[in-house]
Amino acid sequence: MTPEILKQLLFQMKRIRFVEEEIARRYPEGKMRCPTHLSVGQEAVAAAVGLALRKDDLAVSGHRAHAHYLGKGGDLKSLLAEIYGKATGCSEGKGGSMHLVDELVGFMGSTAIVAGTIPVGVGLAYGMKFKQNDQVSCVFHGDAAVEAGVFYESVNFAALKKLPVLFVCENNLYSVYSPLRVRQPKGRSIAKMVEGLGLSVRVGDGNDAAAVYEMVNEAITSIREGDGPRFLEFSTYRWLEHCGPSWDNDLGYRTEAEFLEWKAKEPIGRLELALRSDYEISASEIELMDVDIEQEVSVAFNYADGSPFPEIACMYDDLYTDSLNSETKPERLLD
Repeated sequence: MTPEILKQLLFQMKRIRFVEEEIARRYPEGKMRCPTHLSVGQEAVAAAVGLALRKDDLAVSGHRAHAHYLGKGGDLKSLLAEIYGKATGCSEGKGGSMHLVDELVGFMGSTAIVAGTIPVGVGLAYGMKFKQNDQVSCVFHGDAAVEAGVFYESVNFAALKKLPVLFVCENNLYSVYSPLRVRQPKGRSIAKMVEGLGLSVRVGDGNDAAAVYEMVNEAITSIREGDGPRFLEFSTYRWLEHCGPSWDNDLGYRTEAEFLEWKAKEPIGRLELALRSDYEISASEIELMDVDIEQEVSVAFNYADGSPFPEIACMYDDLYTDSLNSETKPERLLD
């Protein structure tokens, strides 16, 4: 671990948080007409995994994917334009917040369907196995995804074939408003359960960016050497509501005490303090990060807001069929 790596982690976490907080601030304007699932408070995992992966590695994610996309090198302007439903978005304005794809940086898709991209990520790894290269497929998912049947099928196949896939589980304790205790048997360890399926597993603090980076780097090295899939479970916590820009502690599904306990352990302030105390990084250097990020985000929002919407004639582009009937063709919709 070097000061330069730590500074990169801090910058990326700050960038992700500023972007998502600005999304939350602007969302009431009514210009972002899609649901948004924000990961404020969970920035460490996305920043660390993105830094550890190579550009030619591939990644997939679920509904809370903004941070993963940015961490993997996704273009900020393209992300925001997609959320605004604009043609310049990474999915050409057709996917919105939960459906991000950018092959240029190896981000192969996210989905609103819980666990929906897990088999996709394993399939990508199967292709890498056939090509006999040293690429890695990274699958981001939450704790609720391990309750889906396709998770077990995918993990079993990955273990059987010793595929180069890294499963990254961000355990933020909740599936919408349901805590783990009402979804899984008391005392169950997700990582231990997955270990029983034949994978090498590790558990880490998802608010310690440096530790996450080291664990991910070690896992990726082992995967590239042909040791098969790895499963990493990181404990973390989202600050905002499950879906949307607001706070929701008033709903009663989690206590204010629990929220404040997790907020005190948040990753950005923790790493910033370590850099200033252990590596003598100056406050002015950190402030420059904030200035650069604020300027970049302002430019990106202006770009997204000013970009054109997709043409109706492009509505059926990229579909896997050419058998449109006369009632659904674009020219008919223009009547």
